[in-house]
Amino acid sequence: MASNLKMNEPPQNQQTPPPVVGEKVKLSERVGYGLGDLASNFIWQAMSIFIVYFYTDVIGIAAGIVGSIMLFSRVFDGVTDVLMGYIIDKTKSKHGKARPWLLWLAVPFAVSAVLLFAVPDVSTAWQVVYIAVTYNLVCLVYTGLNVPYGTLNSLITQDQYQRSILNVFRMGLALIGVLLVSNLTLPLATFFGGDQSGWVYTFLIFGAIGSTLFFITFKTTKERVKPVNKELQVKPVPLKESLMTLSKNKYWGIVTAFILITYIWNALNSGALVYFADYILDNTLLVGAVTTAYTVFTLLGMVFVAPITKRFGKRNAMIVGVFITLIGYLVMLIDLSSVTMIVAGTIIRGIGKAPINGSMFALLADTIEYGEWKTGIRNEGMVYSGGSMGIKIGSGLGTAIIGWVLAFGGYVGGADVQAASALQSIQTLFIYIPMGINVLMIVLLLFYNLDKKYPQIIRDLQARNA
Repeated sequence: MASNLKMNEPPQNQQTPPPVVGEKVKLSERVGYGLGDLASNFIWQAMSIFIVYFYTDVIGIAAGIVGSIMLFSRVFDGVTDVLMGYIIDKTKSKHGKARPWLLWLAVPFAVSAVLLFAVPDVSTAWQVVYIAVTYNLVCLVYTGLNVPYGTLNSLITQDQYQRSILNVFRMGLALIGVLLVSNLTLPLATFFGGDQSGWVYTFLIFGAIGSTLFFITFKTTKERVKPVNKELQVKPVPLKESLMTLSKNKYWGIVTAFILITYIWNALNSGALVYFADYILDNTLLVGAVTTAYTVFTLLGMVFVAPITKRFGKRNAMIVGVFITLIGYLVMLIDLSSVTMIVAGTIIRGIGKAPINGSMFALLADTIEYGEWKTGIRNEGMVYSGGSMGIKIGSGLGTAIIGWVLAFGGYVGGADVQAASALQSIQTLFIYIPMGINVLMIVLLLFYNLDKKYPQIIRDLQARNA
């Protein structure tokens, strides 16, 4: 069996060979691929930013209950990610193994997101049940879209630089989605009445846009990469064996852990902002302004990500980006009540986040070739299920942390004035916990050194194929 082949690590002291040159991906396909994450963010990011606030301040559910629901749902969702990865590896259709799922689930995703905000006017207990059911439904459908969407990057090309470009388009358009929803959600909800119905109508619009964009991604992309082992093109690897290959892929473990803590950070950054703007800066409309500053400068920074990572490597660029992000937090600490300091620190954080956003999922794609080189098995779906699992569990933990820390601080949803302990909990969520996560990011990246090995790994795979 191919999975029993024993491979040796590429020599550590040899000069790194020149990059492997693959088929160039056309601009239309790069944009089409990136639109898939724009589609996701029209729904997912709007949920991430506002869902806890909607449940606590619009519906009136206790913050601690909301946090617990989110955590349970995301952990459950992490299990379904692995199953979805295996399903992708077994999928065979005229459209490929990943693309067809974008076609099949685009509309169900939009519908499930609308149901999430249509909480019925019943007792609190039944509202909690409704929230738990619909939130899990959204997460399940999102898994069916996001895992194949992430997998698609590795199926379009094996070229490291082309993958980086695809990831830059993906994350760049995702940030545009963040920019749009952070500035449009509250005004649209207010325009449609400001009550619960306003949120439902807002997500009807977001859902329609998201579904359309997923269809465009499906039409403009193409799957090209096949396993070196011809037998695996016909007969899929059993689930147990596929899971075993992941346990042997150390870089997959590092990148999955990095994605998980990054999305804890993302959830805190977005979910705590509305509370920080409301109770520390005393203006919820600043949510849009602060998010805009962050997103615009991240987008500007991503213009330079591809050439920088080509010159210095993805890992090194990401480490520098995390250090810049920490500087941004230090600037904010000068005066937490100053809008000027918060915006200035946010701009610096946005610049620092550019190489992280621009390279994170490209790192994950590279671990597919490492796993195939080491074990003889290529399982894109399973590898990307780990990344998606990191997103879900990380986002769930981040959201749960918001609810738990607010509850611990004595936060009262909808109150005009909060206790000092509640205000301190908001500051902790927005500043101090994210800073600690940044330190963990750097530690993980120091253990990742696949960038130098990757060109030789591709040559070895090409030699086997020949």
